[in-house]
Amino acid sequence: MAYLGPIFQHLFSVIFTSFMKIVSPPPRLIMCATTWSLEGHPTASREWSLERKLTAIQAAGFDGVCANVTPELKAGAARRGLALMSGFDCSDLAVTRPRLEAQKALGVHFINIQLLNHDTPPAQAAALAVRLIKLSKRLGLGVHIEVHRDTATETPEKFTEIARLYRQATGEIMPVTWDHSHFAVSKHMLPKDYSARLLAWPESIQHSQMFHLRPFNSQHCQIPVTNGRGRLTPEFRDYLAFTEDLFTLWLQGPRPGGELWVCPELGTSVGYNVSTNPPVWPDAIRCRQELLGAWAKALKRAG
Repeated sequence: MAYLGPIFQHLFSVIFTSFMKIVSPPPRLIMCATTWSLEGHPTASREWSLERKLTAIQAAGFDGVCANVTPELKAGAARRGLALMSGFDCSDLAVTRPRLEAQKALGVHFINIQLLNHDTPPAQAAALAVRLIKLSKRLGLGVHIEVHRDTATETPEKFTEIARLYRQATGEIMPVTWDHSHFAVSKHMLPKDYSARLLAWPESIQHSQMFHLRPFNSQHCQIPVTNGRGRLTPEFRDYLAFTEDLFTLWLQGPRPGGELWVCPELGTSVGYNVSTNPPVWPDAIRCRQELLGAWAKALKRAG
């Protein structure tokens, strides 16, 4: 009868999770615009000031701003009631620690980390991840490790092994910033396969609180949201169906903190934008609106 122990534990977990969903307030979607979407906007020679960018982010209805936070940005965001989400790369804990402490001093909690390099062995990456998240907890921060190109987590296989080693070392699920665009492109996934193949880490997705929602297809890490004349592109509609499934999966889990922090990750630099695409900032605003619709549908589906 010993085998009944895990069964009862699982049933208790399911019942407890269901009960908490009933008595807890509805989960919140915190939508943060990245200043990357406003880089060189409206043109490189007439780029808006930080103050004007923050005003535009507030006017568009975003809850916060995603960037490496500076005192100037913190002050401007505070005046507008905007939340803060940060992020940077990490290859050395001695260098990263003062950066984490500086962001904490500026009022940041959630920090996205791009870990090491594309050719870093998974064992080495996992070992640094263990130390990094341990430090994050000591500092009272919510550090998440991003799945991203040119980092140790750039492919599904590398990420899966790093996450396995992390859990083996800590007994815990590694907090992850999910940006599925890189996995989709690395495997040239077609829309019919998005949810089946990109939601293959349900526990990890459900235990994370940060998503970078970059619209993608099988060949491009960033696709246009609109055709530049107000109509959604077919490629974005495919992506939007995936985000509804993604939100639903997260909502079916423990809903850590009762909040999911997301960023419509659209920008013009480092090769993400195709020259014939419409301007990025208006697309980011429309992306926000459509993601809110996907969230509302997911809430109904998740119950």
